[in-house]
Amino acid sequence: MALDADSREVPHTLDEPAPRTLGVLDQGAFWANLGVSLLGFSGAMAVLAPSGAPRLSFVAALAACVVGTVLGSVMVGIAAVPGARTGAPSMMLLRGLFGTRLSYLPTLLNILQLVGWGTFELLVIAQGAEALFGGGPRWLYLVVAGALTTGLTLRPLGALRLLRRYVTVAVAIAMVYFFVQLVRHPLPDLGTGSWQGFWPGADAALAVAVSWLPVASDYSRHSRSVRGAFTAATVGYSITQVFCYVLGLIALAMVGGDADRAFDPFLAVPLGVVFFGVLVLREVDQSFADTYSTAVSMQNLRPKTDRRVLSLCVGVLTTLLSLTLDITQFANFLQLIGSVFVPLFGVLAVDYFLHAGRRGSWDLSERAPSRWGMLLAWIAGFVVYQLINPGGIAWWSNLWTGLGAAIGFTPQSWMSASLLSFLAAAAVAGVINALAPRRAVD
Repeated sequence: MALDADSREVPHTLDEPAPRTLGVLDQGAFWANLGVSLLGFSGAMAVLAPSGAPRLSFVAALAACVVGTVLGSVMVGIAAVPGARTGAPSMMLLRGLFGTRLSYLPTLLNILQLVGWGTFELLVIAQGAEALFGGGPRWLYLVVAGALTTGLTLRPLGALRLLRRYVTVAVAIAMVYFFVQLVRHPLPDLGTGSWQGFWPGADAALAVAVSWLPVASDYSRHSRSVRGAFTAATVGYSITQVFCYVLGLIALAMVGGDADRAFDPFLAVPLGVVFFGVLVLREVDQSFADTYSTAVSMQNLRPKTDRRVLSLCVGVLTTLLSLTLDITQFANFLQLIGSVFVPLFGVLAVDYFLHAGRRGSWDLSERAPSRWGMLLAWIAGFVVYQLINPGGIAWWSNLWTGLGAAIGFTPQSWMSASLLSFLAAAAVAGVINALAPRRAVD
């Protein structure tokens, strides 16, 4: 008897075709859940009071959340399209952009950042559990979260369907409940503050959204349609991230802007412990996405290796790291690595939709030739990003600040590092493609 289509799972290796079983609701639920994060409640502070800019008013911060999130979600939606068309995961797609050997560089960077963020998410879950239960053994929370995360990665398509059927509904109820409860409390004057830091604030929200660029096609390759993949990522993610930031802004207003107390208002409302528990449990889908995509990224290096073995290894590794390291100290380093993927996908968008991909000359085989011009475009976009926002690592920031001063460049308050680096990389890629001879279609 033939298996039902919905029972089909992700193939074990990259040599096998990807099943197209995910509808727009399956994918939309997945992206909607990724848009909600415990980090978003305290992370709203980066929008409300962006580094180097005056504190925004509530209205300005809300507008920055909407603009940054929508722009970032559209970029994620664009990154999901090639996967839906080709059936290839994100890092394998980079063979067509850079060639197989050059694709190993962004693949290694992606593996590094995903392991880091996977570890970080386990610590966030443990922190949420400690707030929920008033303390307790952190090691136990970490082990349970790591085991649950790893278990989900073994049947990832089943996990996505589980999210749609149960978790998304519970999360939606919890979010609406918290909103109703929190807005009953007095809020500060919504107009008090500045609009001067609007773009740095929007860039903070945009940066969170585009952090999912390197994994978008890992899931969209199972989409039944290209339109469904784009719509699910763009609409599903943008709605929930904005809602999450709104709750975060309200909570921060209630605790005087103390990010360390961002969870307190949620736990203080009636039934707050119950609904906050739903959000803590939901955080596992963030660690699931990081762990599963790490394994799929590794398959670009070793296509014939069983993804289940890789997932188990990554799950054990992130759990051990969470038990032994204070990964929060490396948050700035992880954000630095993440910044390299914004201009990378600017290059991908132009090359895939307007040039080589449009002509059908993208080579995803293990013999794909190196394309140094696209690497140059990526580097150009990366330089633009660092000149505008070099991050929080002191020596790295001083390096780029000094370079900017040497060339007479001073970042302006209206500049978005993510958006401008994406556009700069895309522009350079367009010029290089226009000047380069066309490759023959295979």
